Amino acid sequence: MQVPFFRPSITDAEIGEVVNCLQSGWLTSGPRVKEFEKRFRQSVGAKHAVAVNSCTAALHLAVEALGLKAGQAVLVPTMTFAATAEVIRYQGAVPVLVDCDPLTLNMDLDDARRKLDQLASGSLGLDSDLEPVGIVPVHVGGLMMDIDAVHSLAAERGFWVLEDAAHAFPAAYRKSPEESWRRCGENTAAVSCYSFYANKTITTGEGGMAVTDNEELAGRMRQMSLHGLSHDAWKRYSGGGAWDYRIVAPGFKYNMTDLAAAIGMHQMDRAEEMRQQREAIVRRFAEAMAGMSRIELPADSPDRIHSWHLFPIRLVLDKLTVDRNEFMEHLRSRGVGTSVHWRPLHLHPYYEETFGWRPEHCPAASAEWARRISLPLFPGMRDDEQQHVIDTVADLCDQFAAS
Repeated sequence: MQVPFFRPSITDAEIGEVVNCLQSGWLTSGPRVKEFEKRFRQSVGAKHAVAVNSCTAALHLAVEALGLKAGQAVLVPTMTFAATAEVIRYQGAVPVLVDCDPLTLNMDLDDARRKLDQLASGSLGLDSDLEPVGIVPVHVGGLMMDIDAVHSLAAERGFWVLEDAAHAFPAAYRKSPEESWRRCGENTAAVSCYSFYANKTITTGEGGMAVTDNEELAGRMRQMSLHGLSHDAWKRYSGGGAWDYRIVAPGFKYNMTDLAAAIGMHQMDRAEEMRQQREAIVRRFAEAMAGMSRIELPADSPDRIHSWHLFPIRLVLDKLTVDRNEFMEHLRSRGVGTSVHWRPLHLHPYYEETFGWRPEHCPAASAEWARRISLPLFPGMRDDEQQHVIDTVADLCDQFAAS
């Protein structure tokens, strides 16, 4: 049996909408993008939404709109994908890499404070004249971190908060059972950015969204998403707008197409249904793997609605005779697709060579990534596929058990 790491859930509704889009004669940013933006902002409880061609584009537009510039620094988790930090570099600013909480793998805010103190004293190895201005929390795997604690740190330091919510739709949190759920994107940051890449919780093939309650930020991001023009293409060519336009800023080509939005509109309608399907698979995995002493299961919490974008196990390496990479190869040889999320940024050559980051700067992330494996998890995963994953993990744990 072959179980892919991910298989997108596409229905006749998405296919039919794409066909309708193709037949409409309007393929690029147009009415379906506007409708997708409307549905998405309503779903997360935000006032404005800007659809773009990737979460990276959304993050880049956000830091540009927030005014990030050279000579400034931003707190970024080391346990994240390349995009979270590289958009900081696009602006000539410097990401200050923060270690992770060993349980959730989300940003460790105590370490964030330590890094700020080390930056100021010059002991971090970065330019002590850098001005810290912001923080970018990432909800790893779809488990939201404590946004109230993030905002408390931001308020102490006068930082803006930019939320990398690439994994976190739909997700929510609350402090206690007596409180109402607060959705990711519901005024949880100055800007919250989502990914609709092929393997995300909803997909447009490639795509992203930036949401905010700030009209000025939304306007700037929308303008910069299409070359910094004074009018967007839809208004210019739909028959109701002026033909003329003016370049008001050196913008980018980041707009989403109606073809992508045609998929996203119907993915949106099924977002919670698909989340519940993933959650049911997670419950089965967790129950079946609970007694396996050579692995640890991903964190969950009753005060979170987990989007379950990922199901990462962690190997207990001193109870095994193989390392993580060998374990993965054996999973693949038995037909189980896997991935690793992620090699921490401080262990990549660019950050090592450019800024001098070393494994000891973020010891928790350095240790955790070496034993982490993401298993297949997607809506529509068949019972026999789920059982094959469970049986294969159990077999390998027994086969390579340390004596």
